[in-house]
Amino acid sequence: MKDRLKLLSPALVVVALLATACSLLIFDSEVLWKVQELNLFLDTPLFLKQQMVTSGWLLTWLGSYFTEFFYYPWLGVLLLTLWWMVLLLVIWRTFRIPVKWTAVLLVPLAAVIIMNVDLGYWIYYLKLRGHFFVAAMGTTVAVAAVWLFRLLPAKYYLRSVFMFVSTAVLYPLIGFYGLLATLLMGVLLWRLEKQMMTHRVIGSAVAILSIAFWPLFYYNYVFCQTNVQNIWWTGLPLFIVDKELPNYYIPYYILVASLVFMALMYGRWKREKVEDGKAKKLKESGVVSWLCIHLVIVVAAGYSIHRFWYKDHNFHKEFRMQKCVENLDWEGVLAEEVGDEEEPTRAIVMMRNLALFRLGRQGDEMYRYRDGSKLCDSPVPIRMMQVAGYSMYYNYGLANYCHRWCLEQGVEFGFRAEYLKYLMRCALVTGDAQEARKYASILKHTRFHKAWAQKYERLIGHRDRMKTDAEFSPIFHLMTGGDVLANDNMMAEKFLMERFLYSNSDDKLYKEMSLIAALWYKDIQLFWPRFFDYGRTHAGQKMPIHYQEAAYLFGNLEHNVDISKMPFDEQVKRDYDGVMDLANNATSESEDEMRPIFYTRFGHTYYYNYFFVHDLYSY
Repeated sequence: MKDRLKLLSPALVVVALLATACSLLIFDSEVLWKVQELNLFLDTPLFLKQQMVTSGWLLTWLGSYFTEFFYYPWLGVLLLTLWWMVLLLVIWRTFRIPVKWTAVLLVPLAAVIIMNVDLGYWIYYLKLRGHFFVAAMGTTVAVAAVWLFRLLPAKYYLRSVFMFVSTAVLYPLIGFYGLLATLLMGVLLWRLEKQMMTHRVIGSAVAILSIAFWPLFYYNYVFCQTNVQNIWWTGLPLFIVDKELPNYYIPYYILVASLVFMALMYGRWKREKVEDGKAKKLKESGVVSWLCIHLVIVVAAGYSIHRFWYKDHNFHKEFRMQKCVENLDWEGVLAEEVGDEEEPTRAIVMMRNLALFRLGRQGDEMYRYRDGSKLCDSPVPIRMMQVAGYSMYYNYGLANYCHRWCLEQGVEFGFRAEYLKYLMRCALVTGDAQEARKYASILKHTRFHKAWAQKYERLIGHRDRMKTDAEFSPIFHLMTGGDVLANDNMMAEKFLMERFLYSNSDDKLYKEMSLIAALWYKDIQLFWPRFFDYGRTHAGQKMPIHYQEAAYLFGNLEHNVDISKMPFDEQVKRDYDGVMDLANNATSESEDEMRPIFYTRFGHTYYYNYFFVHDLYSY
């Protein structure tokens, strides 16, 4: 029975792999979808050449290739899990870890998992292509090189020569991980049997020389586009915006430290003595200590993954909404809001209002959902523009602004499938057939966006058909107010509202958005002409409830417009009277104390929004 306990160790590793794969699919499926949208892999020689301008190019090229399989999250997770499995097998064989100590592999496994699941909003800033696969692939190749190094004979300085040559070969291909392989070789050299002291000393010197020399050599003669400060870290993400955030590097420190530890432990693992073909039974004291060590490893690895796994509610909700917007599933966008009481980010509010507008229900329902401007839970500044800005510009008829921001983001962070898709849409609505064909031809070199490109390519030159299309028709209506580039200061929502408020158009949909903008600004003088304009262009139709509430409120507040003959719904009047009575009978003068009381009864009205929702942070 005691001998069988050692099988618990590899079983824990297998369970950890399966549990992580299931957790990714259950909790981060929408994140993985977004990761592949912010990825781009093209099956062209030019794309390959573009990766080869810096060391570590093989990792970014292959990483981009595998990342596109997250288009189907289950498929991408399967490939990622297989890479993790290969990595652990290579580590296990290279450092000859006994079966009963296989659980130590949970440490590097936890490190590579945390590298992916703790990113959060960093995925918008991440410039390293194929990040989700890079660490697993790079470490696998590095440790495999150490395995080959270990198999070489301990004579003729073969191992020292191998270190120097392998660094020269691996560094341009896998960057930092090639240097990591050399470091591990230099450490392992002191643990290998039948190795002369002279060889060990010379080998260590060669390892240090290789790590110092080859990056400088390639920087000066091959990869001149790399910043000299970063030549030893190519293949690693740089967590720097306005300042460096070292906490994100912790998993990389753990990974390197765990591999160095395994190299130092080579040959020191306690092995079972074999007698008569059977393993000697573990002693009772050894079993207890073995179980305690395993318990510590499992708890530490499990707690670390859980602790660093990014679980922000709004972060995941934004991606689910973005996917619905991409698929024109407006009801799906609203379904994300059902029963959700957490304060939303402005990106969530804008996507929800867009869905209501597309469904023709914004005037009746936009205040039935919670408003807010919760900041993104991120150590780096995240602007709403980065999350949903260019999508909002496109859907509200400002194709030039969407085009501008997609280009700027592409230049800064690398062109991604999502940017190219919006650039093609913008070219379609502005009638630039040549540009639309250009982006279609690029996207047709992808694996999973090819069908999308072919579908939209069939619309080139068919604007009449586009004007009746469910996606494009509302956009053409909203484009009637003009689309001249100016400085939006990255304040997409404020800029859009001002555009609808101060631009003119005879289009019915545009006039409604102009009225919505007046409600957003809470400007009574700007409201009335837009309210009457809306009434004239929608004669014979029922006035939406929120527009009635605004008119009844403003009419009673200033008495500059006679509202006595306007056909207001009785509920509109009752809610207004209820708000006034509650305000007059309030026992507290603190707005913060009154807000939840009013929200319970009137949070679904424009009255509550006018009096209690203000100073929302626009970002």
